[in-house]
Amino acid sequence: MTSPQRFVVRMVLFILALAVMGIFLISPLERAFQANVFLNGIILGVLFLGIIYNLRQVLVLFPEVTWIELFRKNLPGLSLARNPRLLAPMATMLGERKDTLSLSAQSMRSLLDGIASRLDESRDLSRYTIGLLIFLGLLGTFWGLLETVGSIRNVISGLNVGGDDVTAVFSNLKRGLTAPLDGMGTAFSSSLFGLAGSLVLGFLDLQASQAQNRFYNDLEEWLSSLTRLSSGALTADGEASVPAYVQALLEQTAESLENLQRTLVRGEESNIASSTNLIKLTDGLSTLGDQMRAEQNILVSLSKNQTDLQLVLNQLAENNRNSSNSLDEVTQDNIRNIEVYVSRLLEELSSGRADLIKQVRSEIKLLARTIAASFKNTK
Repeated sequence: MTSPQRFVVRMVLFILALAVMGIFLISPLERAFQANVFLNGIILGVLFLGIIYNLRQVLVLFPEVTWIELFRKNLPGLSLARNPRLLAPMATMLGERKDTLSLSAQSMRSLLDGIASRLDESRDLSRYTIGLLIFLGLLGTFWGLLETVGSIRNVISGLNVGGDDVTAVFSNLKRGLTAPLDGMGTAFSSSLFGLAGSLVLGFLDLQASQAQNRFYNDLEEWLSSLTRLSSGALTADGEASVPAYVQALLEQTAESLENLQRTLVRGEESNIASSTNLIKLTDGLSTLGDQMRAEQNILVSLSKNQTDLQLVLNQLAENNRNSSNSLDEVTQDNIRNIEVYVSRLLEELSSGRADLIKQVRSEIKLLARTIAASFKNTK
């Protein structure tokens, strides 16, 4: 899709050129504006609103182009992007169908007709503002001419040529011609601003129309690449065309087959993912089995060592009772300390074995839940 940025640049440069020209011609333009402030102010206000509206007509194409680019590239940001306004029918029709997308010729034509009507409708207000500026300029012209004609009539009716004072007659004539000249100033100034404003809006409307036409042509080329021609559209001259209901039935059947194909592809992908998960689960089970066997061997060794240590402790206790009188106090203290340390070691071994058994049980429960969930998803 072609970005409408270059059309915006043209419009901005044109407006800046007009602003620079207006700065150089500020004095005559100010005098012309003072001829009729009310009417000229309305003309300039309509011109300003028309400029803003034409710029907006091009700027609204940016989100539409962005949405189409996201849809074509099948990016994840499409679900988060704001729904387009101009392409709302197409967004509704396409929905979330991004894989193997195809349209019939009738669907493409209906989409393009709807978008073309929306584009034409958006240009109606711009065309109306151009005509409104011309109308306001002509209105000021006729307004000024009416003032001029009325003022001339008053001057002629008030002119007295019967007196002998010619100087007074010319003085009255000069004062009377001031009002007709003001009327002519109103006529020419309003015509000047109205026609100049219509020319400005005409150029901006031309750029907006070119941007919209380029957008429409790019959209038509993209949709043409997705269009599926039916057999009825390719019949030669003189051959009987397929009835409309048969063609609609064939198109619906083709669409159903495409949906079935997409469903089968998704099911195959789901089966592959399930097989991968089962392989990973089997590897995890084998690893867990190895760990449990190693832990069992460690527990057996600890139990054997505990039994041997218990025998040694019993023998030491018996020897201690037999030779309690012959041992000194230091030796007895050492033996008692050894008994305390051994009892602590036994307690730690028993508590560690209980924690280990609890962890193994929790791992087995988690494994059972995982296996059940995997089989449920596979079904």
